[in-house]
Amino acid sequence: MERRHFLFTAGAIGAALAARPRGAFAADLRTVKLGVGLKAMSPIVINLAIGEVLGYAKEEGLALNVLALGTNGNVQVAVDRGDVDVGVGVPSFGLPLLAKGEWKTSKNFYQYTYPYKWDIAVSPDSTVTSYEQLKGKRIGVSDFGATDYPVTRNVMRTLGLDPDKDFKWIAVGNGVPAGVALQRGAIDALAYYDTGFGQIEAAGIPFKLVPRPAKLPLVGGQFLETRVQTLESQRAVMVGVGRTVCKASQFILANPKAGAQAFLRMYPETAPRGSTQEAAVAAVLQAISRRIKLYEPPYAGAKMGSINVQELKTEAEMNDFKISDYSPFYTNALIDDINDFDLAKVRQQARDYK
Repeated sequence: MERRHFLFTAGAIGAALAARPRGAFAADLRTVKLGVGLKAMSPIVINLAIGEVLGYAKEEGLALNVLALGTNGNVQVAVDRGDVDVGVGVPSFGLPLLAKGEWKTSKNFYQYTYPYKWDIAVSPDSTVTSYEQLKGKRIGVSDFGATDYPVTRNVMRTLGLDPDKDFKWIAVGNGVPAGVALQRGAIDALAYYDTGFGQIEAAGIPFKLVPRPAKLPLVGGQFLETRVQTLESQRAVMVGVGRTVCKASQFILANPKAGAQAFLRMYPETAPRGSTQEAAVAAVLQAISRRIKLYEPPYAGAKMGSINVQELKTEAEMNDFKISDYSPFYTNALIDDINDFDLAKVRQQARDYK
């Protein structure tokens, strides 16, 4: 990482870490800082956040403080330096380092969202009906440091297209601004993720999704990661973090509306300006409706949070990465303990939540 970018990254992380934690954490709880690659809190990470307000973190002796660090790169730096205890890990950032033999500090231990969560949208009157027809077009992405950019490039590569020569990529921002860019014709298409499209829909901006290619690769899962040293010395804490997220995910699946209500109790500032409580809940529900389908693994018999190495192998092959050993990148050693809780009790709590 070049010095100027490192200093910018360090400054962004420092500003986020200096922010006052939400609420006063009890002195007898172990505070865990969890970094996410967002510029501001969003329903996209609802299952990482609401375990705190639902009491799941407290049941593990933890106080979970979710911090928006700006980009996935910032999160990786923060995890590796120990500025946060846990961060969101993405293969598009980590696999290139693993291929170079430079991935040594951290390890992914829980998959909180499974593939595939990205699409490409065009304006309602567009004649584009396939990804191949986007050749020569301007494609917007939320940010070059976000996952929508590298994942969409990979998909285009599998279709025989050159992502560097065949398209012009434009960063258009997150949420509604991305939709406005498409609506006003600043871009020809928008490559974005599920909850982002939900926010655009909630804002009343029309678009249509380009049909996905056949045999879309299962790549782009998102993980919880921590330092190897932390994983070894504080295993019970990491199990507690994973179990908190796992319970929250099951809670949302059992009652999405209750999940939305819990999120807004934690982050009331994320509600649309001037909206009623009912409208705010509806907006969150619309944003997460696609994402919650991806909380559970798409593999028969797999436990929630378990990591399928084939996803990593597929993404590496798409990028011509030569990786012989994926064991430094992930572990499933905590999954059985993470899933060791009363699922029926969580589902009942979700049904009863008001």
